[in-house]
Amino acid sequence: MNLLKKLLAPCVVFLLALPANAQNILVVGDSISAAFGLEIEQGWVYLLQERIREHGYPHTVINASVSGDTTAGGLARLPRLLEQHEPALVVIELGGNDGLRGMPPSNMQQNLSRKVELSTEAGADAMLLGMMIPPNYGLRYTEAFNQAFVNVAEQWSIPLLPFLLEGVGDVPALMQSDRIHPTAEAQPILLENAWPLIEQWLQDQAPARPTSAAR
Repeated sequence: MNLLKKLLAPCVVFLLALPANAQNILVVGDSISAAFGLEIEQGWVYLLQERIREHGYPHTVINASVSGDTTAGGLARLPRLLEQHEPALVVIELGGNDGLRGMPPSNMQQNLSRKVELSTEAGADAMLLGMMIPPNYGLRYTEAFNQAFVNVAEQWSIPLLPFLLEGVGDVPALMQSDRIHPTAEAQPILLENAWPLIEQWLQDQAPARPTSAAR
């Protein structure tokens, strides 16, 4: 796998013969969603597009995830992404690198909140895919980190998946040698974790079926 090529092409649009009127789903994440160490086609975001197509939804998934990105970096990139892609849904998967770098959870919360605000102002819905950090950062920090996602979700009344790596992060066989990034075998599990929130949104967007006229 050409790592340099992956880093130089952070934004990948998955177009799998979808209808011309497809709505865009924008995924703004870090290495977990950028399929770090893997081929793009192995990543959970690519698998998401395939799942959406299989279920007959006319949506295009745009993967704007960048390895190493923080909530501040994602916030800086978001206005252009919103203008360029005009998404109907913004899936925010950021925060892990903030935690690994020991950045203040309060700053992370502000950045996440602003991203939701910008998405809303652009006419898009938003949802959060949360992360958790190792306990060696201390109980106080880890609790504040986890609570930041909850606070933003409650503030904006948006869906939250508390931990995208549930069932993966604590299974060594499903993690790459760096113990940070999931393996290819773990990607379908990440999709299953995120799918209920995304599927619910898709169902909510589906046109209501007309009721039969009374006879």
